[in-house]
Amino acid sequence: MLKTLVLVVLGLVLLAIAAVLLLAARQPETFRVQRSTLMAAPADRIFPLIADLRQMNSWNPFVKRDPQVRGSYSGPPTGVGATYVFEGKQAGSGSLRITDTAVPTKVAMKLDMSAPMEAHNDVLFTLTPEGGATRVTWTMQGPRPFLGRVLGVVFNMDKMVGGAFEEGLAELKLRAEGA
Repeated sequence: MLKTLVLVVLGLVLLAIAAVLLLAARQPETFRVQRSTLMAAPADRIFPLIADLRQMNSWNPFVKRDPQVRGSYSGPPTGVGATYVFEGKQAGSGSLRITDTAVPTKVAMKLDMSAPMEAHNDVLFTLTPEGGATRVTWTMQGPRPFLGRVLGVVFNMDKMVGGAFEEGLAELKLRAEGA
């Protein structure tokens, strides 16, 4: 009787694992998370708060959530080549480098993570005038390796990362509108 019960439980566990793996295999091989908000400020006031990584890290939710994050800056103070290398418990370890800018409408970045998982993602901020305001859109996209797709079956990356983007955009909005 006990042997049969163990075999049934083991069979159910294996079936559950197979189902997760099958669902993961059907997930897209890339991901994209995007959020935007309208700010009552001109793009030329918002742009420096993004293109200067020191300024960005004053409102960046990934840095603000991790009080133990340690980081260093290199390259120019703003614009293409500006780099922030970080290591933290919650933020993980990696680097963020500005790869392209178009003043005052675009800041493109490369986010390379080494922990908790290796990842190489593209980050883009676009600033689009709308009447007397500016729509700021924060996008991150990149490849999703199989392990990432397995985790995606259990964790909703769009909600987790998107929620942080919403939080960061709200903080950026406060700074831009209050400046």
